[in-house]
Amino acid sequence: MTDMRTRAAETVCELFKADPRVAVVLAEISVERFAPAFAHDSRRAVNVGIMEQTMVGVAAGFAMEGFHPVVHTIAPFVAERALEQLKLDFANQGLGGLVITVGGSYDYASEGTTHHSPGDVQALLTIPGVEVYVPGSGEEAALLIRACYDNGRLSYLRTQVTANDRPHDIQAGRLALERRGSGPTVIAVGPMLDRTLDAVADSDTTVLYATTLSPFDAKGLRAAMTGEDVFVVEPTFAGTLAPLVVEALADRAARIRSIGVPREVIREYGTPPQLDAVVGLDTAGIRAQLFGA
Repeated sequence: MTDMRTRAAETVCELFKADPRVAVVLAEISVERFAPAFAHDSRRAVNVGIMEQTMVGVAAGFAMEGFHPVVHTIAPFVAERALEQLKLDFANQGLGGLVITVGGSYDYASEGTTHHSPGDVQALLTIPGVEVYVPGSGEEAALLIRACYDNGRLSYLRTQVTANDRPHDIQAGRLALERRGSGPTVIAVGPMLDRTLDAVADSDTTVLYATTLSPFDAKGLRAAMTGEDVFVVEPTFAGTLAPLVVEALADRAARIRSIGVPREVIREYGTPPQLDAVVGLDTAGIRAQLFGA
Protein backbone atom coordinates (compact mmCIF):
# COMPACT_ATOMS: atom_id res chain seq x y z
CA MET A 1 0.00 0.00 0.00
CA THR A 2 1.42 3.38 -1.03
CA ASP A 3 2.33 5.63 1.90
CA MET A 4 0.35 8.80 2.54
CA ARG A 5 3.06 11.25 1.54
CA THR A 6 3.76 9.53 -1.78
CA ARG A 7 0.10 9.08 -2.65
CA ALA A 8 -0.66 12.69 -1.78
CA ALA A 9 2.09 13.94 -4.09
CA GLU A 10 0.96 11.60 -6.87
CA THR A 11 -2.60 12.86 -6.55
CA VAL A 12 -1.55 16.50 -6.68
CA CYS A 13 0.53 15.82 -9.80
CA GLU A 14 -2.44 14.06 -11.42
CA LEU A 15 -4.64 17.07 -10.67
CA PHE A 16 -1.91 19.44 -11.84
CA LYS A 17 -1.89 17.79 -15.27
CA ALA A 18 -5.67 17.54 -15.51
CA ASP A 19 -6.59 21.00 -14.19
CA PRO A 20 -4.61 23.99 -15.51
CA ARG A 21 -5.76 26.03 -12.49
CA VAL A 22 -3.71 23.95 -10.04
CA ALA A 23 -0.42 25.47 -8.86
CA VAL A 24 2.24 23.84 -6.68
CA VAL A 25 4.49 25.84 -4.36
CA LEU A 26 7.25 24.09 -2.39
CA ALA A 27 10.00 25.07 0.03
CA GLU A 28 12.62 22.43 -0.88
CA ILE A 29 10.79 19.58 0.86
CA SER A 30 9.66 16.71 -1.43
CA VAL A 31 10.69 18.43 -4.65
CA GLU A 32 11.50 15.06 -6.20
CA ARG A 33 8.00 13.77 -5.44
CA PHE A 34 6.46 16.63 -7.39
CA ALA A 35 8.85 16.32 -10.35
CA PRO A 36 6.03 15.41 -12.79
CA ALA A 37 4.37 18.77 -12.10
CA PHE A 38 7.58 20.73 -12.68
CA ALA A 39 8.18 18.81 -15.90
CA HIS A 40 4.63 19.38 -17.12
CA ASP A 41 4.41 23.16 -16.58
CA SER A 42 7.12 25.01 -14.65
CA ARG A 43 5.15 28.27 -14.86
CA ARG A 44 2.79 27.10 -12.10
CA ALA A 45 5.17 24.84 -10.16
CA VAL A 46 7.55 26.84 -7.94
CA ASN A 47 10.22 25.94 -5.41
CA VAL A 48 10.98 29.04 -3.34
CA GLY A 49 13.77 27.46 -1.29
CA ILE A 50 13.83 27.21 2.48
CA MET A 51 11.40 30.11 3.00
CA GLU A 52 8.09 28.80 4.25
CA GLN A 53 6.46 32.19 4.83
CA THR A 54 7.37 33.13 1.27
CA MET A 55 5.93 29.82 0.06
CA VAL A 56 2.56 30.71 1.60
CA GLY A 57 2.67 34.25 0.24
CA VAL A 58 3.45 33.07 -3.29
CA ALA A 59 0.64 30.52 -3.06
CA ALA A 60 -1.77 33.27 -1.99
CA GLY A 61 -0.68 35.25 -5.04
CA PHE A 62 -1.60 32.30 -7.23
CA ALA A 63 -4.98 32.11 -5.48
CA MET A 64 -5.62 35.80 -6.14
CA GLU A 65 -5.12 35.09 -9.83
CA GLY A 66 -7.71 32.31 -9.83
CA PHE A 67 -5.49 29.27 -9.29
CA HIS A 68 -5.93 26.43 -6.80
CA PRO A 69 -2.56 26.48 -5.00
CA VAL A 70 -1.13 23.50 -3.15
CA VAL A 71 1.76 23.98 -0.72
CA HIS A 72 3.72 21.24 0.99
CA THR A 73 6.42 20.99 3.64
CA ILE A 74 7.11 19.55 7.09
CA ALA A 75 4.26 20.28 9.52
CA PRO A 76 5.93 22.62 12.06
CA PHE A 77 7.47 24.70 9.29
CA VAL A 78 4.09 25.79 7.95
CA ALA A 79 1.50 25.15 10.67
CA GLU A 80 3.55 27.08 13.23
CA ARG A 81 6.27 29.03 11.44
CA ALA A 82 3.96 30.35 8.72
CA LEU A 83 0.72 30.42 10.71
CA GLU A 84 0.43 34.20 10.43
CA GLN A 85 0.76 34.05 6.64
CA LEU A 86 -1.94 31.39 6.45
CA LYS A 87 -4.21 33.57 8.56
CA LEU A 88 -3.56 36.88 6.83
CA ASP A 89 -2.74 35.92 3.24
CA PHE A 90 -5.39 33.22 2.87
CA ALA A 91 -8.12 33.28 5.50
CA ASN A 92 -8.45 37.03 5.96
CA GLN A 93 -8.51 37.50 2.19
CA GLY A 94 -11.09 34.77 1.65
CA LEU A 95 -8.75 32.76 -0.57
CA GLY A 96 -8.68 29.02 -1.10
CA GLY A 97 -5.61 26.82 -0.94
CA LEU A 98 -4.52 23.36 0.15
CA VAL A 99 -1.71 22.83 2.66
CA ILE A 100 -0.33 19.28 2.73
CA THR A 101 2.16 18.41 5.45
CA VAL A 102 4.39 15.53 6.38
CA GLY A 103 6.04 14.75 9.67
CA GLY A 104 3.25 15.02 12.25
CA SER A 105 3.46 14.61 15.23
CA TYR A 106 6.94 13.16 15.66
CA ASP A 107 7.66 11.30 12.43
CA TYR A 108 10.98 13.17 12.36
CA ALA A 109 11.84 12.39 15.97
CA SER A 110 15.37 11.53 14.89
CA GLU A 111 15.83 15.24 14.08
CA GLY A 112 14.87 16.40 17.56
CA THR A 113 12.12 18.59 18.95
CA THR A 114 12.43 21.25 16.23
CA HIS A 115 10.70 18.79 13.91
CA HIS A 116 7.90 17.78 16.30
CA SER A 117 4.39 19.06 15.56
CA PRO A 118 1.71 17.59 17.80
CA GLY A 119 0.15 21.06 17.95
CA ASP A 120 -0.23 21.62 14.21
CA VAL A 121 -3.94 20.85 13.94
CA GLN A 122 -4.79 22.89 17.03
CA ALA A 123 -2.84 25.84 15.61
CA LEU A 124 -4.70 25.66 12.30
CA LEU A 125 -8.05 25.45 14.07
CA THR A 126 -7.49 28.98 15.39
CA ILE A 127 -8.08 30.21 11.82
CA PRO A 128 -11.79 30.82 11.17
CA GLY A 129 -13.27 28.63 8.45
CA VAL A 130 -10.26 26.36 7.98
CA GLU A 131 -10.88 22.77 6.93
CA VAL A 132 -8.70 20.06 8.49
CA TYR A 133 -8.22 16.52 7.21
CA VAL A 134 -6.29 13.68 8.86
CA PRO A 135 -6.36 10.58 6.64
CA GLY A 136 -5.32 7.15 7.83
CA SER A 137 -3.99 5.78 4.54
CA GLY A 138 -2.62 6.89 1.19
CA GLU A 139 -5.87 6.20 -0.65
CA GLU A 140 -7.83 8.18 1.92
CA ALA A 141 -5.40 11.07 1.44
CA ALA A 142 -6.00 10.93 -2.32
CA LEU A 143 -9.78 10.93 -1.86
CA LEU A 144 -9.71 13.89 0.54
CA ILE A 145 -7.36 15.90 -1.68
CA ARG A 146 -9.68 15.46 -4.65
CA ALA A 147 -12.63 16.46 -2.49
CA CYS A 148 -11.16 19.73 -1.23
CA TYR A 149 -8.43 21.05 -3.53
CA ASP A 150 -10.73 23.43 -5.43
CA ASN A 151 -13.33 24.25 -2.78
CA GLY A 152 -12.30 27.89 -2.41
CA ARG A 153 -11.37 27.52 1.27
CA LEU A 154 -8.13 27.14 3.19
CA SER A 155 -7.68 23.41 3.79
CA TYR A 156 -5.06 21.51 5.77
CA LEU A 157 -4.24 17.84 5.16
CA ARG A 158 -1.84 16.00 7.46
CA THR A 159 0.07 12.95 6.21
CA GLN A 160 2.00 10.64 8.52
CA VAL A 161 4.33 7.65 8.38
CA THR A 162 1.98 5.70 10.64
CA ALA A 163 -1.05 4.38 8.79
CA ASN A 164 -3.89 1.92 9.15
CA ASP A 165 -3.50 -1.49 7.50
CA ARG A 166 -6.02 -0.70 4.77
CA PRO A 167 -8.10 2.17 3.43
CA HIS A 168 -11.57 2.55 4.90
CA ASP A 169 -14.81 3.68 3.31
CA ILE A 170 -14.85 7.39 4.07
CA GLN A 171 -16.51 10.55 2.85
CA ALA A 172 -15.10 14.04 3.26
CA GLY A 173 -16.90 15.81 6.10
CA ARG A 174 -18.41 12.65 7.60
CA LEU A 175 -17.69 10.35 10.51
CA ALA A 176 -17.68 6.67 9.54
CA LEU A 177 -19.26 4.07 11.80
CA GLU A 178 -16.70 1.29 12.20
CA ARG A 179 -18.13 -0.63 15.15
CA ARG A 180 -21.52 -0.61 16.87
CA GLY A 181 -21.86 -1.26 20.59
CA SER A 182 -24.07 -0.03 23.41
CA GLY A 183 -21.39 1.30 25.75
CA PRO A 184 -18.90 4.15 25.36
CA THR A 185 -18.35 5.91 22.04
CA VAL A 186 -14.78 6.22 20.79
CA ILE A 187 -13.78 8.61 18.00
CA ALA A 188 -10.56 7.41 16.38
CA VAL A 189 -8.74 10.01 14.29
CA GLY A 190 -6.86 9.02 11.14
CA PRO A 191 -4.02 6.55 11.77
CA MET A 192 -5.31 5.82 15.27
CA LEU A 193 -8.17 3.66 13.95
CA ASP A 194 -6.60 0.20 13.71
CA ARG A 195 -4.98 0.31 17.13
CA THR A 196 -8.19 1.67 18.64
CA LEU A 197 -10.23 -1.18 17.15
CA ASP A 198 -7.69 -3.62 18.58
CA ALA A 199 -7.87 -1.91 21.97
CA VAL A 200 -11.67 -2.21 22.21
CA ALA A 201 -11.99 -5.67 20.63
CA ASP A 202 -13.36 -7.31 23.78
CA SER A 203 -15.65 -4.45 24.83
CA ASP A 204 -19.17 -3.27 24.02
CA THR A 205 -17.95 -0.07 22.40
CA THR A 206 -19.03 2.06 19.44
CA VAL A 207 -16.15 3.27 17.27
CA LEU A 208 -16.43 6.21 14.87
CA TYR A 209 -13.69 7.05 12.39
CA ALA A 210 -12.79 10.71 11.83
CA THR A 211 -10.72 11.84 8.85
CA THR A 212 -12.37 15.28 8.57
CA LEU A 213 -11.91 17.23 11.80
CA SER A 214 -13.18 20.58 10.58
CA PRO A 215 -15.95 21.02 9.69
CA PHE A 216 -16.77 18.44 12.33
CA ASP A 217 -19.63 16.01 11.69
CA ALA A 218 -21.76 16.93 14.71
CA LYS A 219 -24.87 15.38 13.19
CA GLY A 220 -23.07 12.08 12.62
CA LEU A 221 -21.79 11.96 16.18
CA ARG A 222 -25.20 12.71 17.65
CA ALA A 223 -26.83 10.01 15.53
CA ALA A 224 -24.29 7.28 16.30
CA MET A 225 -23.34 8.04 19.92
CA THR A 226 -24.02 5.34 22.49
CA GLY A 227 -23.65 5.71 26.25
CA GLU A 228 -22.65 8.94 27.96
CA ASP A 229 -18.87 8.54 27.65
CA VAL A 230 -17.06 9.82 24.57
CA PHE A 231 -13.36 9.14 24.10
CA VAL A 232 -11.29 10.80 21.38
CA VAL A 233 -8.12 8.98 20.32
CA GLU A 234 -6.06 11.45 18.30
CA PRO A 235 -2.49 11.54 16.90
CA THR A 236 -2.16 15.19 17.94
CA PHE A 237 -2.07 16.94 21.31
CA ALA A 238 -4.67 15.40 23.62
CA GLY A 239 -7.71 17.67 23.63
CA THR A 240 -7.31 19.01 20.08
CA LEU A 241 -10.73 17.78 18.99
CA ALA A 242 -12.44 18.24 22.37
CA PRO A 243 -13.93 21.73 21.76
CA LEU A 244 -15.64 20.53 18.59
CA VAL A 245 -17.02 17.45 20.35
CA VAL A 246 -18.25 19.58 23.26
CA GLU A 247 -20.02 21.92 20.85
CA ALA A 248 -21.61 18.99 19.00
CA LEU A 249 -23.02 17.58 22.25
CA ALA A 250 -23.85 20.86 23.98
CA ASP A 251 -27.46 19.92 24.73
CA ARG A 252 -26.95 16.40 26.07
CA ALA A 253 -25.19 14.76 28.98
CA ALA A 254 -21.75 13.47 28.02
CA ARG A 255 -18.40 12.84 29.63
CA ILE A 256 -15.58 13.56 27.19
CA ARG A 257 -12.01 12.34 27.56
CA SER A 258 -9.09 12.86 25.20
CA ILE A 259 -6.33 10.35 24.50
CA GLY A 260 -3.49 11.84 22.48
CA VAL A 261 0.04 13.19 22.63
CA PRO A 262 0.77 14.58 26.13
CA ARG A 263 1.17 18.34 26.35
CA GLU A 264 4.85 18.27 27.17
CA VAL A 265 8.13 18.42 25.32
CA ILE A 266 8.99 14.92 24.11
CA ARG A 267 12.74 14.59 24.42
CA GLU A 268 13.07 10.94 23.46
CA TYR A 269 14.46 9.94 20.07
CA GLY A 270 13.30 6.96 18.06
CA THR A 271 10.89 5.71 15.42
CA PRO A 272 7.24 6.81 15.41
CA PRO A 273 6.07 3.43 16.81
CA GLN A 274 8.65 3.69 19.60
CA LEU A 275 7.42 7.17 20.55
CA ASP A 276 3.80 6.01 20.31
CA ALA A 277 4.63 3.48 23.01
CA VAL A 278 6.38 6.12 25.11
CA VAL A 279 3.37 8.48 25.08
CA GLY A 280 0.70 5.78 25.40
CA LEU A 281 -0.61 5.78 21.85
CA ASP A 282 0.12 2.17 21.00
CA THR A 283 -2.65 -0.41 21.38
CA ALA A 284 -1.72 -1.29 24.97
CA GLY A 285 -1.54 2.37 25.98
CA ILE A 286 -4.89 3.21 24.41
CA ARG A 287 -6.52 0.20 26.08
CA ALA A 288 -5.12 1.22 29.45
CA GLN A 289 -6.43 4.76 29.11
CA LEU A 290 -9.84 3.56 27.93
CA PHE A 291 -10.41 0.84 30.49
CA GLY A 292 -7.75 1.33 33.14
CA ALA A 293 -6.05 -1.99 32.43
